[in-house]
Amino acid sequence: MLTKLALSLADAKAIAAAATAEAQKQGWTVVVAIVDDGGHLMYLERLDGTQLASSTVAQEKARTALLFKRPSKALEDVVLGGRTVMLGLPGATPIEGGLPLVKDGHLVGAIGVSGVQSFQDGIVAAAGVAALEQLS
Repeated sequence: MLTKLALSLADAKAIAAAATAEAQKQGWTVVVAIVDDGGHLMYLERLDGTQLASSTVAQEKARTALLFKRPSKALEDVVLGGRTVMLGLPGATPIEGGLPLVKDGHLVGAIGVSGVQSFQDGIVAAAGVAALEQLS
């Protein structure tokens, strides 16, 4: 039998808190979604005033990062490079703002952020990833 690391709800909330703190510091309204290693939503926070569609987009960015084991921006860059066939990949939302959550070399989930320009979503998501590194 294998033993694996897993995000707890407390971990998901701490990651989201760091991300939302960065968004609030910047004056941005966003949605932060945390998914587990199966792509299932663990925690979602929508800051006041964020457009409703961002709740779905944030989750899809997180799932993209999880399924492809890379930032959603990596897929965006491939599409922007002319490889539009990537738009047809199941589970691909090729827009910056989704990042894998890796702890001790293990993929434990992902964070997705939506609400402002995609590069800003990426900044907020990175703040969440940085918080994961501080968790024991």
